[in-house]
Amino acid sequence: MRLNEAQVAEIIALARQQDEVPDLSRRDMTALGFFKADFRDVNLVEADLSSANLSRADLSGADLSKADLSGATLYSANLKGANLAQANLFQADLGRADMTGADLRGARLAGADLNHANLEGADLRGARYSSQTKWSVGFDPKQAGAERRS
Repeated sequence: MRLNEAQVAEIIALARQQDEVPDLSRRDMTALGFFKADFRDVNLVEADLSSANLSRADLSGADLSKADLSGATLYSANLKGANLAQANLFQADLGRADMTGADLRGARLAGADLNHANLEGADLRGARYSSQTKWSVGFDPKQAGAERRS
């Protein structure tokens, strides 16, 4: 079942009122708009956020492992300490995103835009990127453990 923005906000608010971790795992949220949304520590495991607008959203500490973020806009998003292991970030816009300490092991980064993203302390071991992936000037993805795939 595909959720809308209001349903997502309600699920998060209700869980936080009950002092629980909001759980949006395996939910369909394709192409929704979450500009400046608060997704701190939310469980988004295997969620479908393809083509969603998460610009300037706070996803710090969120679990996005195996999530589909293909074509998503995460421009200037806060992804500090987020778990993006094995996430699909194909052609995602992560420009200026703060990914300090994020787990990107095995993530798909082909065609992603990581220009000016802060990747300090991020774990990129086994992350796959392509010649179309954009990195900040001076950043060496191979040295960070990422693998180039055609």
